[in-house]
Amino acid sequence: QVQLVESGGGLVQPGGSLRLSCAASGMLFVINTMGWYRQAPGNQRELVADITSRGRTNYADSGKGRFTISRDSAANTVFLQMNSLKPEDTAVYYCNLAQRSSPWNPLVEYWGQGTQVTVPS
Repeated sequence: QVQLVESGGGLVQPGGSLRLSCAASGMLFVINTMGWYRQAPGNQRELVADITSRGRTNYADSGKGRFTISRDSAANTVFLQMNSLKPEDTAVYYCNLAQRSSPWNPLVEYWGQGTQVTVPS
């Protein structure tokens, strides 16, 4: 099993910044992808950004130029630096880890409990 513990959410004024952290523990494999998703009320959960164990990053258009994902692989931790926050960024942000135990086994995903980010209009 894998446990993901998020921190860093909160209330921030438009234009402000927040840094989310997610620490993974448990049965982790060397090759995995960690990322951040978000879900606003009435909306589906959507990808914000993810990063592979090799450092390859992927961003949703909504965060490009404003958000930066990074990871400390030694500490099994992923970060999301969010700048120039907007009211539409308000959502619960979830940490995600996806990995396979071997190349021929299915991908297994794990989720954190979520952390609220609120940017008032």
